[in-house]
Amino acid sequence: MMEYRHELKYVVTAPQMALLESHIRGLIPPDIHVGEDGNYRIRSLYFDDYYNSCYQENEIGTDPREKFRIRIYNGDAGRISLELKRKEHGMTQKRSCLLSEEQCRELMAGRPLPVDNGYPPVLQKLNLLMRTRLLRPKVIVEYDRTPYASILGNTRITLDQNMASSDEIGHFLDSQLRRRPIMPAGQHILEVKYDEFLPDYLYRNLQLDSLRQTAFSKYYLCRRYTLKGSI
Repeated sequence: MMEYRHELKYVVTAPQMALLESHIRGLIPPDIHVGEDGNYRIRSLYFDDYYNSCYQENEIGTDPREKFRIRIYNGDAGRISLELKRKEHGMTQKRSCLLSEEQCRELMAGRPLPVDNGYPPVLQKLNLLMRTRLLRPKVIVEYDRTPYASILGNTRITLDQNMASSDEIGHFLDSQLRRRPIMPAGQHILEVKYDEFLPDYLYRNLQLDSLRQTAFSKYYLCRRYTLKGSI
């Protein structure tokens, strides 16, 4: 089981992001999965229950809290993963498993899968909560990510921009998706993830003390526009 990790999130401006990337590029290499342009597009389908508990828990800072999402990269349905992200005492843990396209389409439609003890634990838990707490897919979150990774501290630094959302759940696996921008113009997200320590040379060059840290998740930021005034 994956250990808990530190995960810090910051809202940065376009000039700050450009400066950060110029610093990072000379310190640690890009993630091995990026394309020639140095980034990839992430699309996630998030689940919540009838009472929007995941949204509410993020807003009030409930500890611990969990959320499920299905994720694909670059609009490619050839590899689909189900992820369970848990946050506890400021640390995060992510567990995942692969889904078939058929399984994904059933879950997209809000239909639990047939009971099967052979499912991976993450899928078992989602399937149970879809039956008992009526978890259903609620919103699609999509953005472009420029990732860097270092073995020191198992550090991962990501620059996320063009964050957008969509309520067209049935089109999650389509190559193209109609979306609406979420962040104010010129604002982006920096994420810094590490295990036991963040290397000092990275901390100094990132100048994290001068940046605006946020506790809100991308799921929260995307759903608040839909739910504003209704909950």
